[in-house]
Amino acid sequence: MCLAIPARIEEMTTPGNAIVNLGGVRKEISLALIDDATVGEYVIVHVGYALQKVDQQEAERTLEMFAEMGQLDELREELAGGSA
Repeated sequence: MCLAIPARIEEMTTPGNAIVNLGGVRKEISLALIDDATVGEYVIVHVGYALQKVDQQEAERTLEMFAEMGQLDELREELAGGSA
């Protein structure tokens, strides 16, 4: 299953890339599709690209819903590059 998931930007790497964190899983993603992303912001991530910024409250609410549905572990595995 492929979903776009919220993740927090932890570190800027090469120009146009960043390390994001979702529940302890860290992954480098591309920021090519959004403008002015900064450390601490949340972005919606799909197949290695940040699609848009999202506020912290919305990101946390979305992650909470995934957890309630029992999907959060699957999303973490997908972000880490697994085959969920």
